[in-house]
Amino acid sequence: MSATAGPALIDAVAADVDRLCTAEPDVRQDLPDSVHKMRVATRRLRSVLKSYRRVLRRRAVGEITDELRWLAGLLGVARDAEVRAERFTALLGDAGVPLDDAVPASVDAAVQTGAMQSVPAEKKATRQEDFGQRLVAEERAIYADAHRAVVDAFDNDRYTALLGTLHALITDPPLKDSCATEPAEPVFTKVLRRDLRELRHLVHSEHGLADADRIERLHDIRKAAKRLRYSAEAATTVLGKPAENLGKQAKHLQGVLGDHRDAVEALHTIRTHVADTAESGYQRLCDAEEAAAARALEAYPNAVEFVHHHPLS
Repeated sequence: MSATAGPALIDAVAADVDRLCTAEPDVRQDLPDSVHKMRVATRRLRSVLKSYRRVLRRRAVGEITDELRWLAGLLGVARDAEVRAERFTALLGDAGVPLDDAVPASVDAAVQTGAMQSVPAEKKATRQEDFGQRLVAEERAIYADAHRAVVDAFDNDRYTALLGTLHALITDPPLKDSCATEPAEPVFTKVLRRDLRELRHLVHSEHGLADADRIERLHDIRKAAKRLRYSAEAATTVLGKPAENLGKQAKHLQGVLGDHRDAVEALHTIRTHVADTAESGYQRLCDAEEAAAARALEAYPNAVEFVHHHPLS
């Protein structure tokens, strides 16, 4: 193809910049899935800029990715709490508790306003009898606080400056002359090979680790798979079907290990409350999350197989 690396990269990230910049109204209104979509756009953009960093001036891209990390961190607190609340609510539903009734309104309101000390003793006892309801209410409260923090950030100078920088990334990109004018195909191929090689190294290093270390290494593998997915998707216009297929394989691996990580983190959240309860609901939720983590690991070998035999290897 006749495209050069710089313009091809800017074309690839323009959609992500647009998705990020236009997500703000939905997040302000707290529309369903809005925080998740904005977080994905933020993390995806940051990942692509890092993968293709040799096409851009180092200082400029470093400043952009630092600010994207800040925004993703704010969104991440809200999104993680949202995911946990949804997981715990679903578990209550699976156990036969109506989803709308999973958390009594009085309990949810008390947690979100920090007013538990003023709740009558009999209501506290009722709340403590259902461990799952307590977890849902607390995660909803964390989400509400985190969402307010995100909206507050939208109104500060730092966020405004980030939006200006992102628009400039498209209209006046900080391209590095020595690489940006090279043909796009070999530059993009080199990026995918590097990201695939880093993922393969992590996969090989996972074997034989103790359980706790393996859990963290699988988390690293998930992040590397996500990075490869984003860099491959950014290369699809330039490299065609091979990049598209690689992106799909990396996305599948990311999803499998994402399911595993969600279960592990939910289990950790449950266990941090063990000193507070002796209720049967505690063990029920633990068992459910342990089973979810095990199911995800069963799918891992097939999901990771492409790493060993991909043509770019």
